[in-house]
Amino acid sequence: MNSISDIKLYAAKNSIPIMRDGGVEFICQYIKEHNIKHILEIGTAIGFSAIEFARVAPDITVTTIELDIDRHIRALQNIHDSGLDNRIKAINADALQLELDDTFDMIFIDAAKGQYINFFEKYKSNLAPDGVFISDNLSFHGMVKDLTLTHNYSTIKLVKKIRRYIKFLEDNKEFSTAFYDCGDGVSVSKRISN
Repeated sequence: MNSISDIKLYAAKNSIPIMRDGGVEFICQYIKEHNIKHILEIGTAIGFSAIEFARVAPDITVTTIELDIDRHIRALQNIHDSGLDNRIKAINADALQLELDDTFDMIFIDAAKGQYINFFEKYKSNLAPDGVFISDNLSFHGMVKDLTLTHNYSTIKLVKKIRRYIKFLEDNKEFSTAFYDCGDGVSVSKRISN
């Protein structure tokens, strides 16, 4: 696969969730405006967002974690085809088991929705003092606001977990969070300076 449009097409054909255009554009703009250089992504899927983030500027590095081996292998190929092997480090691991010593200007959470709080708590020690957490899918196709949009039991359970995460962010005494309607719902959480 040589282009972002090829990756998007592959994701659509194979029902692999990747970021919506509005969300990825918002985050890329945020990366540019805030001079973000070191990014951790939890949930690589097939590398779409990691590639988009790395392309914002030539000195950006991305570390990205994916649990699913098939998606990880596809991501490695896409990263290679994009000429970004030297700036995107893709790791096949359970993000909750992995230990990283690096610090990051931005930590992007886009993996198992039921684990968002755990990801946030685990990796906040890897966040640079003025860094941000950005989380995706907080609207979940509009269902977070309106549960009547689905009657699927497992989806309802998932939406309730996302609502719990939103409440966790709103009540957090350590971080201040802004919510945005772009893409599938994005939040930006910054440490509250004492």
